[in-house]
Amino acid sequence: MLPTDAERPAEDRRSARAAARPVLFASDVHLSGARPGMVAAFLRFLEQDARGASALYILGDLFDLWVGDDDPDPVNLRAMEALARLARTGVAVRLMHGNRDFLFGEDGAQHAGVELIGDPTVIDLFGTPTLLMHGDTLCTDDTPYLRARARYRRPWVLSGFLALPRAVRVAIGRHFRAKSERSKRVTAPTIMDVNDAAVADALRQADCARLIHGHTHRPARHELTVDGRACERFVLADWYTRGSYLRADPDGLRAVELA
Repeated sequence: MLPTDAERPAEDRRSARAAARPVLFASDVHLSGARPGMVAAFLRFLEQDARGASALYILGDLFDLWVGDDDPDPVNLRAMEALARLARTGVAVRLMHGNRDFLFGEDGAQHAGVELIGDPTVIDLFGTPTLLMHGDTLCTDDTPYLRARARYRRPWVLSGFLALPRAVRVAIGRHFRAKSERSKRVTAPTIMDVNDAAVADALRQADCARLIHGHTHRPARHELTVDGRACERFVLADWYTRGSYLRADPDGLRAVELA
């Protein structure tokens, strides 16, 4: 019988931990030509920090606007090419849809060398089952947004939108992006944040004690108890003014800000 980790000498356990490549998580990068500094920061992140990882999970809103896989936006194309280069080094790149880029499809994924994953998704993170979400469906107090989300993601609505000329789709996308920004300015922050009961229910349904998500732009680590079980929730930061990611390895999880 092979020895368990606890039975191995301490030096061997330290060597095993050192050899384990980290898993990285990012969200809400919101790539846009309006923020060239953050575009450059994300490209550096892919070329530097992410190269040493075993996997990179992007939990939604990588792109500030995505109107279809035929979108020729140069910023988006540069990011996709950089993701493909990263994937060719052996890093598994996995992408979850957000509320800004849910039209990113299989053609785009193939171009970028990424694997699309569902929302929610459960992974084994160094022995701990971990629930991954974008986070918008946890904001159950924001009922107007959730009603609109349900309408926009109906299959016939999506197919009808994608059948429109690209210029029309871009105009519509920009209109709704501006409308979303106006709504944020007049909606109470507590309404746009996650609902505690929704978080507990998500952890309960997934049978997980850890949740990682983005969307709210309120980076933090929260401790909570669900049905007597100690749980934790990590909220990823946005990339509007500074890039950051969550780094997981056998020793734990920590937020890393880019220089």
